[in-house]
Amino acid sequence: MTQELVIYNTLNRKKEVFQPLHAPHVGMYVCGPTVYGDPHLGHARPAITFDLLFRYLQHIGYKVRYVRNITDVGHLESDGDEGEDKIGKKARLEELEPMEVVQFYTNSYHRAMDSLNVLRPSIEPSASGHVMEQIEMTQEILDKGFAYESNGSVYFDVETYNKAHNYGILSRRDIDDLLETTRELDGQDEKRRSADFALWKKATPEHIMRWKSPWSVGFPGWHIECSVMSTRYLGDQFDIHGGGLDLLFPHHECEIAQNTAVNGKPSVTYWMHNNMITVNGTKMGKSLGNFINLEEFFDGSHRLLDKAYEPMIIRFFILQSHYRSIVDFSVEALHAAETALKRLLDASNNIASIPVSDASTVEVKSLRQKCYDAMNDDLNTPIVLSHLFEATRIINSGIAGIEKLSQHDLDELTDLFKIFLHDLLGIQDSVALKDSSYEAFEKAVNMLLEMRQEAKRNKDWATSDKIRDDLTKAGFVIKDTPTGFEWSLA
Repeated sequence: MTQELVIYNTLNRKKEVFQPLHAPHVGMYVCGPTVYGDPHLGHARPAITFDLLFRYLQHIGYKVRYVRNITDVGHLESDGDEGEDKIGKKARLEELEPMEVVQFYTNSYHRAMDSLNVLRPSIEPSASGHVMEQIEMTQEILDKGFAYESNGSVYFDVETYNKAHNYGILSRRDIDDLLETTRELDGQDEKRRSADFALWKKATPEHIMRWKSPWSVGFPGWHIECSVMSTRYLGDQFDIHGGGLDLLFPHHECEIAQNTAVNGKPSVTYWMHNNMITVNGTKMGKSLGNFINLEEFFDGSHRLLDKAYEPMIIRFFILQSHYRSIVDFSVEALHAAETALKRLLDASNNIASIPVSDASTVEVKSLRQKCYDAMNDDLNTPIVLSHLFEATRIINSGIAGIEKLSQHDLDELTDLFKIFLHDLLGIQDSVALKDSSYEAFEKAVNMLLEMRQEAKRNKDWATSDKIRDDLTKAGFVIKDTPTGFEWSLA
């Protein structure tokens, strides 16, 4: 299948035609979760965004190696170089081994992603499984002169690196101004400048997760983890690196610096970032009480929710917006998503109910290419959905007898929903989400005709004729049979 995919490259701030380094093979790395708590709405958006990309790349013929990591060491409270390791903190509070915490929340994350119909990646490495490689890369960066040791910790030297390369190429920050305002810290810190970041940290006595290294017993910095795991499984150069927009700086900027320091050139061709999710216009945060775990969505237990919401409603809610736009959550928005999704599923399930005509009164073939055009335009799922709603209108018009559709049209519509709604957008059918309107419609008509049969048995011809005549005027064709009756829409 020949499709020219255009994606927005965060590195260049523009849309570019996707051209893999080694077609038809594609290497894709996405920053996965830090597993110290229950998966939440913020985890769902990048998972669904890059699941969509994974599905589509495979659909148009690429062989994709999709690597999504698990961060289970070295992620400090500040997401920088200070504070307490989040997993170690959780382990102490719950009197568990750190890896018990990791395993518990990794399992929880997998269950939530399975519920959302997010495909498992090709490889899911963990940071704790690659500590030796992180030590080796840190030593390489030291050997190249882009890092320094201080009191058993190792820091990346941003100023030295910036003289040879460009620290800030992704975030477009003015690093010269940053360095000018963060000169020597008068011995108040191990780092020469606050812009420098940790490659290796010496462990304090209370730090549980620790490994031996040439510099100290300690643990790796956060940024080095992804540099090691991405290049370990995808090579020194690969196609796509993705994640949330909140990771662009400093995390992804630091990854670029580390990889360039080792290899002399950047590793990633295309950077892709999904935007944030807000709640009633406010950033999510536990202190604000608007931090909603996915399980709370599924069982309706959070105070901001009015009921439980099926995983497919959450998935559909996220896909209604383009991945680079902000998604604002509200109960009203969830209600609208639920209603819209029911309409689509109802239409998809009722295609078989449309009477087949020899000739068509509506054109449906172009909808497929319109959906492909939207997907090829930087995964524009809102436009894809608009075309599926146009197909829904046609289906409902066919059921009502307003439009006539041939068997070829019905086959096209069936394929359209299978490919785009189910296979690519990943929306699964659900008994709970099926709209029962057509089923109720059938039951009502059958009930009226049963009443007509009863009237005929009682020789109440007036009632029998009235039911038949009223249904005929409403657009039904009624046929008596030896075993009862048959009906269809005119």
